[in-house]
Parts: sequence; C-alpha cells; structure tokens
Amino acid sequence: MNWFLYRLVPPRPDFAMTMDERERAAMTEHGEYWRGLLEAGRTIFFGPVADPAGAWGLGIVNGESLDDARALGEGDPAVVAGIARFEMFPMISAVTR
Repeated sequence: MNWFLYRLVPPRPDFAMTMDERERAAMTEHGEYWRGLLEAGRTIFFGPVADPAGAWGLGIVNGESLDDARALGEGDPAVVAGIARFEMFPMISAVTR
C-alpha cells in the first residue's frame, strides 16, 4: 500500500470565512465525500489546516499508484465544482499503527 498527502487548495486565503451559498454547498458535499473515503479505508484522517496564510485541507490517502490517489482528488466535490484545486504528493515512507 502506498500513502499520499492530499492538499485541497481553496480559491482565496479567506475562503473559510467568505464562502457563498454555492461554495458552502460544495464544501458540505466535500465533507461527506471524505467521510465516505474514511469509512472505506481510503484515508486515515482529513481536515482543515489553520495556516496563517490561509486555511487549506489535508488528507492522507492510500492507493495503488499516484494515478489511483489522484482519482480521489479528481472526484472531490469541491474540485468537481471548480471552487478548489488539489495537489497530491507521494509519501517517501509512512509509519502507521
């Protein structure tokens, strides 16, 4: 099993505080999507990061390959709705329980 760091990049630094209704709806779907990935065992945790430059999302996901992991990001409702983009990085090594 390979591990990957998923970073959800919002459209602006103050996004968490200034979402409009469409963005809020997409982010609600985003949370539901990631809870489903957690239940399916595809992620071990996810959540927002309080970066002083602007909050962003973090998830640690597993997959057979980078393409497999990227498919999870491409299916994220926030990405599908066009309100955020994502970055996916392979972990060099991962120590888990």
